Amino acid sequence: MNEDMNDQANDAETPDTLLEFPCEFPVKIMGERRDDFAQSMIAIVLRHAPDFIAESVEMRASSGGKYLSITCTIRATSKPQLDNLYRELTAHPLVKVAL
Repeated sequence: MNEDMNDQANDAETPDTLLEFPCEFPVKIMGERRDDFAQSMIAIVLRHAPDFIAESVEMRASSGGKYLSITCTIRATSKPQLDNLYRELTAHPLVKVAL
């Protein structure tokens, strides 16, 4: 029983994330290359990080040109903020991967 209590105490001390907030956090989003992809992703990012500067987006097309990767570096303020952002991004039908 003592061992179980120690495990619970250690779990309580373990942080949910290794990040220290606030911090600069790059979010990479990949999907099919479409005219509205970047604008749609920027709109989602802005909902979760209103101070994000849309002009700072980095875009790169895949070698075959079928996919587009965009990187949005946001000022992350909390783990729930990042969790909610990733949930909305990965639920979007145009998104193949969000890292």
